[in-house]
Amino acid sequence: MNSNHKPVIVRTYSAGVHFGYLVSREGKEVALERSRRIWMWYGAWTISELATTGLNIAKSKVGAPVNIVLTEAIEIVDCTDEAVASLEAATWAI
Repeated sequence: MNSNHKPVIVRTYSAGVHFGYLVSREGKEVALERSRRIWMWYGAWTISELATTGLNIAKSKVGAPVNIVLTEAIEIVDCTDEAVASLEAATWAI
């Protein structure tokens, strides 16, 4: 599924790390379409690396997509096509 919005990783003050498509940003408030909470990841040391190379989909835990408004965004990083491919493919496998 393609989106007209830019794919980003958002780190928040208290709501964790999210991958999604940036709908809007106003101050610290960020609206994401098809946001997936990244609860645990392997294959990247930093959020910047996560946004450029992606994650290990076999070991990482990524929630189902939802539309969300995050009210305490402290970091927004653009994603590469490589990162988007792995983030879209990740699941919450046990």
